[in-house]
Amino acid sequence: MDMNRRRFLQYSASAVAAASWGAPRIAWGEEAAAGTVATAKHVLGQTGIETTFLGMGTGVRAGGNDSALHRRGEDKYMEVLEYVYDRGLRYMDMADMYGAHDLVRQAMASFMDRDEMMLQTKTFSRGAEEAVADLERYRQELDTDVIDVLMLHCLTDANWVEDMQETLDALSEAKAAGHVRALGVSCHDFGALEQAVDSDWVEVILARINPHGSHMDGPVEDVAPLLQRAHDNGKGVIGMKILGEGTLAADHIDECLAYARDLGCLDAITIGFLSPDEVDDCMQRLDEA
Repeated sequence: MDMNRRRFLQYSASAVAAASWGAPRIAWGEEAAAGTVATAKHVLGQTGIETTFLGMGTGVRAGGNDSALHRRGEDKYMEVLEYVYDRGLRYMDMADMYGAHDLVRQAMASFMDRDEMMLQTKTFSRGAEEAVADLERYRQELDTDVIDVLMLHCLTDANWVEDMQETLDALSEAKAAGHVRALGVSCHDFGALEQAVDSDWVEVILARINPHGSHMDGPVEDVAPLLQRAHDNGKGVIGMKILGEGTLAADHIDECLAYARDLGCLDAITIGFLSPDEVDDCMQRLDEA
């Protein structure tokens, strides 16, 4: 295991384990799925890929079988996935380390229509052969011919474009072969994010953003303009850590959701939910905040 991945796993494992969403507000009825901010369709930059504004994050503060959803059990995990789908959300944010591929595959075999879904996943591999092998494995694990968005996960090196050129070329070849629709990155470093914004290779960026700078790559006043530049450059921009990985939820949830909704440069956001009540609450707050 390389040092970047080890640091990331240690960081994730030390994050708050309990959900801090706060008490749910009014749970919506069946009619809530239509005509909401959360279910509005957006196109990711110039990729042509359509997604709902709100997506389901499957990491939820820790990776693999240590994720909060996994600790609650497979039945509870599937219950949340089915509820998210019933509410009209069509974006699944995954990663190899989250351990969600198999369950999402089961969901698509049971109640999700693959043709409606935007599937995004990530690889921690930095070498060309390893990254391509990951992509092929993900396609098998998800039982799909094509991954909508494949990302390089948790970039922390400002020189990643130059250092990983062979890997970028190999993944571009995989895209040309029809195995992935768009390529992108998730960043955990301001310098890495700057490189992503100006890289022709990057089509989609997953970036940490909230109005308080919690768990972000830099101060809000630096990151927000950078994401706007990425948007202006034609890249799909997706926000994560909208609630500061749960640390801001109790007192600032409405503020955080309104900020993400109104920022103007985000095509979508991803939030990890632990229960159907949290899904309803977030959707309602996005409309009303």
